[in-house]
Amino acid sequence: MTLIVRTIKVLISSKFKPRITDATAPQALMFRVLPNDLDFNMHMNNSRYLAIMDVGRIDLLIRTHLFQEMRKIKAIPVLSTAKMRYRISLQPFQRYRLESKLVCWDEKWLYIEHRFIIADGPKAGAVAAIGLVKGVFYSGQGKGTVPTSQLLELTGMDKHSPEFPEHVTDYIKADESFRDYVRNDSSNNKSDNSDA
Repeated sequence: MTLIVRTIKVLISSKFKPRITDATAPQALMFRVLPNDLDFNMHMNNSRYLAIMDVGRIDLLIRTHLFQEMRKIKAIPVLSTAKMRYRISLQPFQRYRLESKLVCWDEKWLYIEHRFIIADGPKAGAVAAIGLVKGVFYSGQGKGTVPTSQLLELTGMDKHSPEFPEHVTDYIKADESFRDYVRNDSSNNKSDNSDA
């Protein structure tokens, strides 16, 4: 329930914040670890990081005006993969800053980074976790993905991607390898799964 409240709060507040003209610059949102964010180890649940990242992307989409433009062509954001690196546990009621930015892109995919940064206490400023996601916009109107050049044109951003960092190119290679594994595994297991 609190995630819904956070999402609604960002949906409203993002409309009153300055427009983002450079999505490659980190955009920050402040949060606090709440009791229903916790797992049995009494720190923030690993799945909650991914949910909070969704909220960060909502802020980016609204403030770049991409959300509004994509609604016109009935396009929705879709993730392909996500990678997480957890470094420091976030404790109950601890404040943290989520920094979200567009790292780079090709003609189809957007690569977005999310950093969870401890806001106060002895570890203030330390990165608690980093997430990297690969996403695209799918248009129900056009029955396909929306080219990145079209997205950038609508937001008024530079159409040229920054150079792909090494960790992103490594991520892409690993993702392609995993994609091939899933395809091969699926084709080898086409038997009836009605008993599963």
